[in-house]
Amino acid sequence: MKGDDMKEFRFGPVEFYLVGFDGDRPDPSTFGALTDLVSTGVVRVLDFVLVTRTADGELEILEREEAEEPLTLDGLEPIVSGLASEDDVRALAEVVPPGRSAAVVVLELLFARTLAQAVAEAGGQVLRSERVPAPVVNAVMDILEQEGD
Repeated sequence: MKGDDMKEFRFGPVEFYLVGFDGDRPDPSTFGALTDLVSTGVVRVLDFVLVTRTADGELEILEREEAEEPLTLDGLEPIVSGLASEDDVRALAEVVPPGRSAAVVVLELLFARTLAQAVAEAGGQVLRSERVPAPVVNAVMDILEQEGD
């Protein structure tokens, strides 16, 4: 698929994040770091949904278009609604404890779109990627550094 007639990727890979918080609406500062990443072009917010686990364990899902008042994450406007399906949201929100809330945030990884595009233009294809959570990476690096001493 090399060549100039190759279609440019409109979107890169996405990651779903579940960010917990107290109350039924996030404090704007909760997403300050996300705002910084968006403003520097590292990620784009494609979609988000708010969820609350009631005291009796029921999961309430609030999509942006269903909200009586505008839902934003520190002023961030997602590109689309509905990318995070109800099944996605319910699966992620299983870990939200009763009386707590969370936001399911769908982020496009802009650097990964650039990488995938460049690999495709060179005739390759990203077949798979794996994500290792930051706490795991940090713990492993600490162990490796201790072994090196």
